[in-house]
Amino acid sequence: MLSQETSEKYQRLQSILREMRSLVIGYSGGVDSTLLLKVACDVLGSNALAVIGKSETYPSAEYREAVTLATSFGARFIEIQTEETDVLKFKENPPDRCYFCKTELFGKLTEIAAKESIPWIADGTITDDLGDFRPGMKAKTENNVRSPLLEAGLSKKEVREISRHLELPTWDKPSFACLSSRFPYGFGITRENLTKVDKAETLLRELGFRFFRVRHHDDKTARIEIGKEEMHRIFNEEIKDIVITKFKELGFIYITLDLQGFRSGSMNEVLTAETKRSYT
Repeated sequence: MLSQETSEKYQRLQSILREMRSLVIGYSGGVDSTLLLKVACDVLGSNALAVIGKSETYPSAEYREAVTLATSFGARFIEIQTEETDVLKFKENPPDRCYFCKTELFGKLTEIAAKESIPWIADGTITDDLGDFRPGMKAKTENNVRSPLLEAGLSKKEVREISRHLELPTWDKPSFACLSSRFPYGFGITRENLTKVDKAETLLRELGFRFFRVRHHDDKTARIEIGKEEMHRIFNEEIKDIVITKFKELGFIYITLDLQGFRSGSMNEVLTAETKRSYT
């Protein structure tokens, strides 16, 4: 049963989507965009078109899950290849790297919307995103991207509440970010290293971890972040030996554990407030 406030926001979301009439959704398979796609399908049917971008920055497991979920909703969707790794500025990995990635994605969505005669493109931005360092917001504004969840005033907690109400399998899914967020700013991003991180994180997922990141430092060092409630498992001798062996096979020489545990956006901790302001 939804709380009254959440129920009102859910109804507001439905009204916003009806008013839009048709839209292209940048769909990642995450908690937020999955709710957006599900409600859009319920309200608009085939007038909601999901676009799943495939690139080296997108975890392979997330891509497969996005396709599975979109199919289960009966959603109309297409898959596209994005080439943000070909953009020089992106490969240089500046603090506003996300701006170039989103510009590439939204540009593709705009082309698809025009071809399909669809008036709106939309993403899964929510209220929680407004308080974080997100240079991609600039690209969203420049490309006239709407955020129905944000317009309805939905927070992450409320998105999860509605998702659970609708029995979506993503209701308690951990948040994820593109693989480029695993690298220190200024450290050049390559397809080879993105694949390396993807394989390392796939291993942790297969070992049963839910909250984790593999941060890639100086071509030799992997800094593993594990959820605090799961951290004890990494010290299991069998699991530890598997991680060490597989990570070394991938090319890491030093395999380290971050004692602070998993936290989204840890690479932003080196940025000063002034630096953040200069990129937004």
